[in-house]
Amino acid sequence: MRIAVYCSAKDAIPEEYLQLGDALGTWIGKNGHTLVYGGATGGLMSRTSDAAKAAGAHVIGVIPPRIKAAGRLATNCDYLIEVNNMSERKQRMRDEADVIVCLPGSYGTLDEMMDATSSAIVGEHHKPVYVMNYNGFYEPLKAQITHMQELNFIPAQQSYEPIFVNSLEELYKNLKS
Repeated sequence: MRIAVYCSAKDAIPEEYLQLGDALGTWIGKNGHTLVYGGATGGLMSRTSDAAKAAGAHVIGVIPPRIKAAGRLATNCDYLIEVNNMSERKQRMRDEADVIVCLPGSYGTLDEMMDATSSAIVGEHHKPVYVMNYNGFYEPLKAQITHMQELNFIPAQQSYEPIFVNSLEELYKNLKS
């Protein structure tokens, strides 16, 4: 299975989140899966991809020139796909993946998550998007989604929605089924 992981590239985040990346990457590699990620260094991106590679995963990176020019090109990719911009990066990562996992992150992670979700809603793909709500990280987002549903901006019964999971064990269980 090709698993795209969207996540933070920041180093100055709590260690427990970095360890979350280590654990997910290790699981990907030990279970014979492929990691698809942003091809850059830093934070959860480095920790997840390094752990995946060390555990035997095939690692695919997708990177635009601005990130590469900033000296953030990862060296652990088995296959590197260079794209023209961040929009192409999102599209290509989604195309390369069978499933999408969103770890904690910032604007870029939210952008990737919303892009994958909205493109699925309009039928561009049927890939599950799992959102790792580790330590309640995405509780405010869940509250916003509920708020939008209450005001009918999002239908109460959707044909597609992201799947929130609260632990890696819950994620692994979903990925195995």
